[in-house]
Amino acid sequence: YLTPSSWHGVTTVVMGNCGVGFAPANPDRHEWLIELMEGVEDIPGSAMVEGISWEWESFGEYLDAIDRRSYVLDIGAQIGHGPLRAYVMGERGAANEPATDTDIAAMADAVRAALGAGALGFSTSRTPLHRSKSGELVPGTTADAVELLGIGEAMAAAGHGVLQYSPEHIALLRNEWGWMRDFSQRTGRTVSVNLNQDHRAPDLWREVLNSLDAAHRDGLNIVAQVAGRSIGIMMCLEGTVHPLLFHRAYREIADLPLAERVAAIRERRREFIDGVIGDARFAKGVVDQADRMWAVDGESIDYEPSVDTSVAAVAAARSVSVAEILIDHLISRDGHGMIYSPFFNYAYGDLSMTHELLQHPATRNGLSDAGAHCGAICDGGMPTFMLTHWVRDRSRGPRLGLEHIVARQTSQTAGLYGLNDRGVIAPGFRADLNLIDLDGLGFDHPKMVCDLPDNGRRLVQRARGYRATFVAGVQTVDQDEFTGELPGGLIRGPQRRA
Repeated sequence: YLTPSSWHGVTTVVMGNCGVGFAPANPDRHEWLIELMEGVEDIPGSAMVEGISWEWESFGEYLDAIDRRSYVLDIGAQIGHGPLRAYVMGERGAANEPATDTDIAAMADAVRAALGAGALGFSTSRTPLHRSKSGELVPGTTADAVELLGIGEAMAAAGHGVLQYSPEHIALLRNEWGWMRDFSQRTGRTVSVNLNQDHRAPDLWREVLNSLDAAHRDGLNIVAQVAGRSIGIMMCLEGTVHPLLFHRAYREIADLPLAERVAAIRERRREFIDGVIGDARFAKGVVDQADRMWAVDGESIDYEPSVDTSVAAVAAARSVSVAEILIDHLISRDGHGMIYSPFFNYAYGDLSMTHELLQHPATRNGLSDAGAHCGAICDGGMPTFMLTHWVRDRSRGPRLGLEHIVARQTSQTAGLYGLNDRGVIAPGFRADLNLIDLDGLGFDHPKMVCDLPDNGRRLVQRARGYRATFVAGVQTVDQDEFTGELPGGLIRGPQRRA
């Protein structure tokens, strides 16, 4: 069922971003690929060990395995630089050693074959934030322009495919823009680069937009993939990250079941609150960041909160410590209390930057992480947020038109990957449709569930207000509930309207 995306009106997904994936895969690389995905995307390793059947070696065989099943929506896939490098170069590729001409030719052949089998693109990562479980950089992070352009020539020969990649945002213009322009000019392929606002360089995005404009004036097809809101961590006691991980006393109870942990914290509440006095690690990692943390109250969540309601502001207003506010909130709701902490796209304390990005002609919506960062990020509800916040509810700045937001999430995203048979309501196009009660549209409080293989955990967020969803004319959702129909399947390559 590919939830949470399918709860939020999504009828097509494209996976395989950021240079990670599970194909191609030598049999002795299965564990390594799982640890790579576990580190980069925070997906429980045991769930992957239990859930992946490894019916493939090549990327084409991987697509065949996907194609043997039916789904509630359509799936497109990209080949990732990480598994490709390890498959072709072995340990040298995994360790980010330079590729030889022979290595590059072999990788190019594999990418050409993957695109021929139906891959929609090639992805890579250039950011040191992406590391395996053991701390290694994703293979390809330090690859030079010769390697990337060699792969690009294979994409040009195939005649389709998007290059998608995750940059080190501060270094994007200084270190990456030159080869990006060369890649687009020499291959004719679209370059889709993730664009986020880093608080260390809060105005750099303006320079990136100027460079995008210049690239388009020069006839180069470079687009920026942007999120519809800040990218933030949902911190809770069941999650991967939360403030008490910085607390010395928490280590003693960290492995207890949730109910026992909550009881222990309540019993030792004063000790936990006072235990951070003079703790430089807690002060730097938590207290100094509390002006960028917000307690999530009730059954709703504010994704554009004011600094006046941050944990730091509330603590100051109540004349209590930041630790007291955080601890009491985390143990509320029987230990299900959550703290929202944006780390990208909120340097201004609002979504004014995002408002501008969503109107630029060279940006495309994405970065919803619907299946990744299972214990820390809950952005699979982004499609519903786009309609509720930007069209209907925003109060801290101007809103955006319904037609504009719909187009960004349908025809524009479909067109990016050459899926020209969908995203428009017209004769000859697929009947991928949503019937939405805009006034009643919304989403539930994020929560942790354990429904992955081996009881693996993930954060989810349900939607409400989807009267009906249709995939290729078949109704898959009726009043927010699945009908049981599974008309979706694998997308092989670009698609044309009938």
